[in-house]
Amino acid sequence: MKSFIVVFVCTAFACSCAAWQNQGQQKPGESEQMPEMQNMQGMDMSQMPGMQMDQDQSMNMQPQNFIQEILQHDSSGTSAQPDSTPVPMLMTKKDQWNLMFHANVFVLDEQQTGSRGSDKFFSTNWFMGMAQHRAGPGTFTARAMLSLEPATISDRQYPLLFQQGETAYGKPIADGQHPHNFFMELALLYDVKLSPNALLSFYVAPVGDPAIGPTAYPHRASALEDPLASLGHHQQDSTHISDDVVTAGFTYRIARIEASGFHGREPNEFRWGIDQGRIDSWSLRLSVQPGKNWSGQYSYARIHSPEALYPAEDQERMTASIMYNRPIRGGNWASTLVWGRTQSLQDNSIFNSYLFESTLNFRTRNYGWTRIESAARSNELILGENPLPPGFEERPIGQVQAYTFGYDRDFRMVPHLGSAIGAQVTTYGVPAILVPLYGSHPFGVAMFVRLRAVSGEKE
Repeated sequence: MKSFIVVFVCTAFACSCAAWQNQGQQKPGESEQMPEMQNMQGMDMSQMPGMQMDQDQSMNMQPQNFIQEILQHDSSGTSAQPDSTPVPMLMTKKDQWNLMFHANVFVLDEQQTGSRGSDKFFSTNWFMGMAQHRAGPGTFTARAMLSLEPATISDRQYPLLFQQGETAYGKPIADGQHPHNFFMELALLYDVKLSPNALLSFYVAPVGDPAIGPTAYPHRASALEDPLASLGHHQQDSTHISDDVVTAGFTYRIARIEASGFHGREPNEFRWGIDQGRIDSWSLRLSVQPGKNWSGQYSYARIHSPEALYPAEDQERMTASIMYNRPIRGGNWASTLVWGRTQSLQDNSIFNSYLFESTLNFRTRNYGWTRIESAARSNELILGENPLPPGFEERPIGQVQAYTFGYDRDFRMVPHLGSAIGAQVTTYGVPAILVPLYGSHPFGVAMFVRLRAVSGEKE
């Protein structure tokens, strides 16, 4: 069954990638026919998100309520953003299939100060393809998300001061972020509208995102211009690449409740493959969309043996988040506030992290953003990338603050490819115990080119 899902979803991904080519080769007169799509065979607009037209007459989906936002399935897992959130994507229709393609690619050079800082040229990236089709009383969706980071990030990590989590070459990663797996998500989804205001949803993924936390940072509109991971990633949304995920959800008007079962161990260092394991962890999530511009969630999870370095340790995780999105003339303003908390069920160690991030798209082509964080760090960070000594016990040692500010500007050279040149700077607040290792005021600078699939041509 798992092999069938992998083959089917990868096929759907390949088909959806044709959306880019099909939009570029659209014949004259075809765009005028698109508004009549709801009369096409196999297309039931009562099941599908709302549609609108870009200024270049390309299709673009804009949900009008919470159920339509869910049915759009434009993020990882089953998470949701505010209904008004714009999502850059390509769309087309092939026979009775609706095909969508998303992508976000950064090619960057990062420079960091201090004895623990380092420099590196690398790329962070992801590519998502979706295929949707009417099936019986509901809508069937196949979705694949891939990343080339196992090839574009050498030595199994990129520099990120004060970051912790997972391993490289069998040693703990310190001051670095691991790459995403090649298979970030392979998922099948099925949604049935029980009434105009009620939706029943199912999600099955050999690799996917269970119902924990907000939309993961690579896919949040408030973080879409930031090429680097958040420091609180492992307290907030690190489960967005999990194995053997099964989720069921029920939505009524503005509220949704979900339950997931999944394999709790984080991905191993072989980033090209698909890991396997029994379903040994679970989560619950309540999401609320009180208006088109607002979204909130609270989630709770019990995760079995997430860290390879601490195989006997289970973890309790709680997250809460609020998202706000506001379309403005010539742009958009997206913001997210997140709290994440993990507690070891072995020794009761507690780690809290807090994040605020906001991205403003103004005057059509300009983006400015910030990310402000406070994340608990452990004594494992003091050891650096050295093997853990016998009998080592991980303990919190204080909160690290990170303040990021960035800007980029869009330009268009290729149809349906949004390009930008930008930079960001991050400064840190360092707890006293870490000042001898990092100094009082370390900082990092990243300069990058960003490439993205887009449906319209901005003026």
